[in-house]
Amino acid sequence: MAEVYYVGVDVGTASVRAALVSRAGLLNSTAEEPISIWEPQADHYVQSSSEIWEKCCTVVKRVTQSVERSQVRGIGFDATCSLVVLDQSFQPVPVSQDGDRQRNVVMWMDHRAEEQAARITNTGHGVLSRVGGVMSPEMQPPKLLWLKENLKESCWKEAAHFFDLPDFLSWKATGSLTRSLCTLVCKWTYCPPEGWDASFWTSIGLEDLLENDFSKIGSVSCPPGSPLGDGLTQEAAADLGLDPGTAVGASLIDAHAGGLGVIGADVKGFHLPCEDQPITSRMAMICGTSTCHMAISEQPLFVPGVWGPCLSAMVPGVWLNEGGQSATGRLIDHVMKGHAAYTQLQEQARQRSENIYSYLNSHLSSMADSRSAVDLLGSSLHVWPDFHGNRSPLADPTLKGMVTGLSLSQTLDDLALLYLATIQALALGTLHILEAMKEAGHDIRTLFLCGGLSKNSLFVQIHANATGLPVVLPDQMEAVLIGAAVLGACASQDYSSIQEAMEKMAKVGKVVQPDNELQSFYERKYKVFLRLFAHQREYQALMNQR
Repeated sequence: MAEVYYVGVDVGTASVRAALVSRAGLLNSTAEEPISIWEPQADHYVQSSSEIWEKCCTVVKRVTQSVERSQVRGIGFDATCSLVVLDQSFQPVPVSQDGDRQRNVVMWMDHRAEEQAARITNTGHGVLSRVGGVMSPEMQPPKLLWLKENLKESCWKEAAHFFDLPDFLSWKATGSLTRSLCTLVCKWTYCPPEGWDASFWTSIGLEDLLENDFSKIGSVSCPPGSPLGDGLTQEAAADLGLDPGTAVGASLIDAHAGGLGVIGADVKGFHLPCEDQPITSRMAMICGTSTCHMAISEQPLFVPGVWGPCLSAMVPGVWLNEGGQSATGRLIDHVMKGHAAYTQLQEQARQRSENIYSYLNSHLSSMADSRSAVDLLGSSLHVWPDFHGNRSPLADPTLKGMVTGLSLSQTLDDLALLYLATIQALALGTLHILEAMKEAGHDIRTLFLCGGLSKNSLFVQIHANATGLPVVLPDQMEAVLIGAAVLGACASQDYSSIQEAMEKMAKVGKVVQPDNELQSFYERKYKVFLRLFAHQREYQALMNQR
């Protein structure tokens, strides 16, 4: 019997990727295409849904060219939680003042709606309890409100369909307007089984969305991985190079797909504290441009400053809490590129045929005393990492970054130390989120990492050291693509549930244990970390005095 496969498609911040994945969860082939990002003005980031779909078709055709179409049993999509706007004829509607119709996607990281988000928070509406009590500008209600208030004629009046990008992709593939519970619950304030809360939309000035049973934002929902419509339409199948009717699973936000790709792995024999414990003892971290911290529970747990609890938002039937850091990989890049020694770093790495992170990691090792851990080099340089605001657990988009301990040095050593201190700050930010989750009732014993930053050995080791928890890395490093393929496998009904598909298709690759000798060092550094935040609040209060 011929091998069967599933296609996973991942639309990230800057690229579209696809993978052909076997029934056992092994990557057969992958492909990637860049996608455009435009910044029409500060804090406005937009994309094109037409370009994104076109690139999806390109990568899917590329990964499936070596197999028969009949061998592809299902396809799943994940994407960033960006907002797609279409008119009555499903044509793009512009989301910027420049009126460019093709630029119809407000990206997840677009912070144009900070003022609208603050106003929504100030309503104190009950739905906010599901988003940590604070509405983020990265969610969809404030973005929708901004469009109504700022582009009423060119966008709002024309718009007939508002999609989260993952749902746009599954609609494009199947013609089904059914939305995934993942997107609606996590980013739109939908709450099953009741559904939409009409009083919320009315209270924030978006009562027009109530028309036709909320048809503009979704009248029907289903759990991730549910089969949509009759599978691929004739048109979509031709675009993707697959058979019409190929099963399509209800989509996921990209971070949640990463969670599916790692959190369910069988850990027997690895001697981890989560072995023989329920899956609720694990936290998945999807680490890329930003980082998402995904923890699940059998009962709803409300964590201040952390999104959720969201039912069936990642794993059907259980509750999800989602913490996050708005800038992680992006912050590391920002810190390095702004340093005087960055050009020297690039040249040194090029000469050794290494990427800049590998070079910096080995450079730090050479700077450290042979008997001391690299971590200790960060004793006198401290960073507060919220250069793009704090998503969790403080839920304050107005917070800024801080660095203390700088000198006049502009050497490569100095850049390496700043890089180290930034990674340590991000790890302590994860500890901050873990502490908030623990206080609310989570019992997290093991971290499961995936995403681009999980390939950075120093980032991984410092997360283990700073949190005191072992870190599990997946066997297949492209865990987000595995998670997307899990959706296709579930929709094909080759597996009976998401849980079964997760367990069979996700595998442990490596375990990184914490260095317990560094416990005291990180306890002290965490105290400094928290004090930096307290000082920032103190400085704000001083400057606001009249």
